[in-house]
Amino acid sequence: MKIGITGATGHLGRLVVAKMKEKAAADDLVALVRSPGKAADLGIEAREADYDKPDTLNRALESIDTLLLISGSEVGKRATQHKRVIEAAKKNGVQRIVYTSLLHTDNTSVSLAKEHLATEQALKASGIPHTLLRNGWYTDNYTGSIPGALAGGAFIGSAEEGRISAATREDYAEAAVAVLTSEGHEGKVYELAGDEAFTLSEFAAELSRQAGQEIPYKNLPESEYAAVLASFGIPEEMAKAIAGWDVSVSKGDLFDDSRQLSKLIGRPTTPLSVAVRDALENAPKVG
Repeated sequence: MKIGITGATGHLGRLVVAKMKEKAAADDLVALVRSPGKAADLGIEAREADYDKPDTLNRALESIDTLLLISGSEVGKRATQHKRVIEAAKKNGVQRIVYTSLLHTDNTSVSLAKEHLATEQALKASGIPHTLLRNGWYTDNYTGSIPGALAGGAFIGSAEEGRISAATREDYAEAAVAVLTSEGHEGKVYELAGDEAFTLSEFAAELSRQAGQEIPYKNLPESEYAAVLASFGIPEEMAKAIAGWDVSVSKGDLFDDSRQLSKLIGRPTTPLSVAVRDALENAPKVG
């Protein structure tokens, strides 16, 4: 049985491939990527699958039985791109699709939800048996900002005291592998989130404790936060989007206490303290 993995050279995709190789033969795995040359180190077959070139999708999905459709990275283009993948999957007789969606896609103010919901609807319309992995926020979204927070002396955002049920990319990768390598998931919708929620104030407090440096959380108005992000070189539209996501956090849209993720992976999700520790250990040294 051939299992295809889109976005296999991305952060989540690489983790999925590594964990899949522990559960399945490498010969049964196929990386579906825009640039096969960048997948050479994965140790599995790589096929060109460019979302903007439908012909490559048709060739890439030949003989694929199960497809992990990791949502694309081009916000604004993803609904169309994902639909092309689904159409090619149907044309090539793919028997099952597992899609990485967004937590509470059908009931959230997070702007990303629109494209995910469109993809979920396309999957339903296709008639292909599928599973929805509605992933919550990555703890990595925040630990990735640790070097900047340490340098600037504060952790900033617009999330107020909203609680975030985040988990690490590795946790979400394990969930994908669990679904790909076991039965009984067709038609299921999993709302995946971390076991323990935290506010950004609590995140900053944990960072301060481990770094031995006082790093307060400074909550900024949405427009001010977007302007600060833009000053860091983030494109203006993306800066506005990120600030808007924080406002969604303040509304409770990234909170979930169902613990479906830990049930799926058979262990507790990675604690915030461990994620912060690992990030500090891997952070580039200054001075």
